[in-house]
Amino acid sequence: MTNSKKKSRKDLGYHPKMGTQVKDVVLKPDAPSTLLLEKHADYIAAYGSKKDDYEYTLSEYLRMSGIYWGLTVMDLMGQLPRMNREEITAFITACQHDCGGISASIGHDPHLLYTLSAVQILSLYDDLSVIDVHKVVEYVKGLQQEDGSFAGDKWGEIDTRFSFCAVATLALLGKLDAINLDKAVEFVLSCMNFDGGFGCRPGSESHAGQIYCCTGFLSITGQLHQVSADLLGWWLCERQLPSGGLNGRPEKLPDVCYSWWVLASLKIIGRIHWIDKNKLRSFILACQDEETGGFADRPGDMVDPFHTLFGIAGLSLLGDEEIKAVNPVFCMPEDVLQRLGLHPELLS
Repeated sequence: MTNSKKKSRKDLGYHPKMGTQVKDVVLKPDAPSTLLLEKHADYIAAYGSKKDDYEYTLSEYLRMSGIYWGLTVMDLMGQLPRMNREEITAFITACQHDCGGISASIGHDPHLLYTLSAVQILSLYDDLSVIDVHKVVEYVKGLQQEDGSFAGDKWGEIDTRFSFCAVATLALLGKLDAINLDKAVEFVLSCMNFDGGFGCRPGSESHAGQIYCCTGFLSITGQLHQVSADLLGWWLCERQLPSGGLNGRPEKLPDVCYSWWVLASLKIIGRIHWIDKNKLRSFILACQDEETGGFADRPGDMVDPFHTLFGIAGLSLLGDEEIKAVNPVFCMPEDVLQRLGLHPELLS
């Protein structure tokens, strides 16, 4: 949810010489410029306790991912013990269905997105025993299609996001061999575009979120060499605007979440040094709420756990030493993945 107040031409980056509107924001001189870690930890710790709040109730349909965002950012800030482990693991157990898939909340249908979130959460806690792992693997395996793609659930939507969710889930469980990897790779590569980017399906427009999913997928499956790193790196670097922020595709406003999708993709392909890190850091810090804690999509908008995770994770990729190192493929702390014993190539 964002603030609906109207932005001025200056706020949107009006270019006086060209007489055109550059879609960007202008950072105010008094915008936050230091990291407010304690306030962010307090914000996340309090968020899940307000179960009667309108905002919390409204987000039930993505509750499992919301818990993942909150726990991951707390772990990155060294504050994971503040969260209620027993309540969270019991909730996940209650969300697993007979088919093996896991839903966003109790009473909802299972989906690959929330199955991955649940496995990530339990990996943070090193406690996969609370779910039936064999059934999870069978659920993921059953969603692979003949062309190698993955449906998100039984209703059959196909998207490269789900290819990433499938292999990330199986990699965390040590069961990558359960699916037809060759066909899975073939499908993702068929979604590569002339600009080096990836879309949600063959022929779809390149988008930073899909690029993250596809580069992450190719990293996990050992096929990153199939990417044209320079071409893709150029497209990703073009996402940086004069404010320092990153957008998801041309002609869009910057958004803190792309400080993750774009930056992590650049890190995965070894081109993170191609952007102006100082300007991006300034943009991310400007999106903090100095009173409540948390990060918004853009300066002055409403904060939420989603943008708070990706703001903190983006700062971690930029080398902020107050935050734990984050893995660019899984968006989880590096120390968790090392504990799980994943192959070193996945931790680069």
